[in-house]
Amino acid sequence: MFELYWPAAFLLLPLPWLMRWLLPASRRPASALHVSFLRRLSQLQSTNADRRSNSMQWPLLLIWVLMLCAAARPQLLGAPLAPSISGRDMMVAVDLSASMEIHDMQLDERKVDRLTLVKHWLGTFIEGRRGDRIGLILFGSNAYVQAPLTYDLDSVAQWLEEAFVGLTGRDTAIGDAIGLGIKRLIQQPASSRVMLLITDGANTAGEIAPIQAARLAAEQGIRIFTIGVGADSMQQDGLQSVLNGDVDPSIDLDETTLRKIAEITGGLYFRARDSASLESIYARLDELEPSLRAGRPSHESIPLYPWPLAAAWLISLVMALQQVRRQRRVT
Repeated sequence: MFELYWPAAFLLLPLPWLMRWLLPASRRPASALHVSFLRRLSQLQSTNADRRSNSMQWPLLLIWVLMLCAAARPQLLGAPLAPSISGRDMMVAVDLSASMEIHDMQLDERKVDRLTLVKHWLGTFIEGRRGDRIGLILFGSNAYVQAPLTYDLDSVAQWLEEAFVGLTGRDTAIGDAIGLGIKRLIQQPASSRVMLLITDGANTAGEIAPIQAARLAAEQGIRIFTIGVGADSMQQDGLQSVLNGDVDPSIDLDETTLRKIAEITGGLYFRARDSASLESIYARLDELEPSLRAGRPSHESIPLYPWPLAAAWLISLVMALQQVRRQRRVT
């Protein structure tokens, strides 16, 4: 595939004409002695000079065009090179227990359930992890690997979007989700192993305690960032609102355990109370665990600029030799 790396160089094409138009014409010295029979001779010489001048313009124009072609950096693009990777493996564990369908979140000025907001935020987060391998764990009463570690982030985002509350049971097995993440992460060598755990409750199911699982993760060099989801207050509808007023929908959130998990593994705990706090968590995680940025696709390239440059040099050499030959004939 042919490509010009800097096609803007051709904007300089009219530069010689602009210089000729803007710069003042050269002044010829006036003749001190006028002889009548020399007038016709000077006219003949002037005509020959004009012809030589016109014949000289075309090679100079060609040289200028060739130099612009070289400056535009023509190149042939070959097969795409293997993309750079960061060496980071990240497992994302999402809670699908019954409490994730509580409508205490706001998204685009409308009330939504917790899972809907988490899906919206995680979709943006996963899309920005170019260069990392992402895996997806869904957990409720049990934990399942929905997506293994992969560079295909679009598929991971699609599988997350298809998840729904109750798919893995109505309870919360936080310890099992961590254990499954450890099992997947230690199978692949990596310089940085990270797990992102998102839940809105406490551990109510599973075969392994969350703290015990966190200690196992720390032994394997896995950092766990925990996110507790849930608003601080929620207004009830109807008679309940009159009798009880606002209630705390996050009363079952075990923040103490989530903080301990993050502390043991060298991660951090975040509290997601609304859409704005999730956005700030995204920025913070991106700062703590930066990913590679998607840039211009790289290909094997064969530079072609030496060819027009060599042609311009060859034409210049021929013109210089012709000028030297003329001067020798005159002398």
